Amino acid sequence: MFVLYACGSDNDVKPSGGYNIIANSPNAQRMGETSIASKGSVVKMGSIQAASEGNVDLRYVAARMEIPRLQGGDRNLFLVHTLSDGSVNYCVEWNYNLRAQYWSAFRWDNTNSDGSAGYSGEFAEDPLIPSEYRTTLEDHKSNGHDRGHIVASADRQHTKEANRQTFYLSNMQPQLNGFNTNDKKSDWYNLEIRLRDKYNKDGFRDTLYVVKGGTISAGMYSTAKGLPVPKYFFMAVLCKKKSNPSLGGYKAIGFWMEHKTNTYTNNIKDYAVSIDRLEELTGLDFFCNLPDNLEEQVEKSLVLSLW
Repeated sequence: MFVLYACGSDNDVKPSGGYNIIANSPNAQRMGETSIASKGSVVKMGSIQAASEGNVDLRYVAARMEIPRLQGGDRNLFLVHTLSDGSVNYCVEWNYNLRAQYWSAFRWDNTNSDGSAGYSGEFAEDPLIPSEYRTTLEDHKSNGHDRGHIVASADRQHTKEANRQTFYLSNMQPQLNGFNTNDKKSDWYNLEIRLRDKYNKDGFRDTLYVVKGGTISAGMYSTAKGLPVPKYFFMAVLCKKKSNPSLGGYKAIGFWMEHKTNTYTNNIKDYAVSIDRLEELTGLDFFCNLPDNLEEQVEKSLVLSLW
């Protein structure tokens, strides 16, 4: 039986009591029984390597609802970007061989959805990644693509520190300017606005769990100056609203978009898929920390009228 511990804030790094949330998480189970804290250095826990700015319970973070099933192994690194108050800002899984991310994952609730931090950062190497496996500004220079935020700068406005971390190069994928132009003329850009302006509202969600990224599996990318350029980009979105009586208060939607210059249509059905379908397309296992019975129902269901 899977039991979620109800803590005061979804952003807590560690619950105030009980560890049922990690005892039944597929990710946490692979980390072994000893809870290890990390501060700026890579630690090995079972089959998972991880690193964080702060001293955090990495098994608890891996059990958070937004974290997909981790790839693990010696060539992948789970990055936990934390803030000075101890909260988790966002997480990434990084591939050493490709020097690229599989995804960035974050959540919104009533503690981190507002603010006006503005653009508080500059593009920088991610200090949590060993230097030989990082991407650099030179890698992204004159490669024919923009440095495309995955967790958008506008997604993290509650503090300047939170916004600054979105500028780590580990949170970037090469993107065509016409795919994610900020003049509101591209569908990807407008999907990101839809996340913030429609789904990230107290009336719509108690908590919104978001995973975004670009494809880096074999045959699913080209290259530019040695960096993978995804052929597709995706979003997986899970909404929890306690007042919704069906499926434990959860609903989910996926988005899948070819990486090419596109024109704004405001027609989400062109890109919307179920989470089950998105998993088939990406090879990733989203929302694996949901109870199994709920995961199966939520991930196969797609009701566009709810979105």
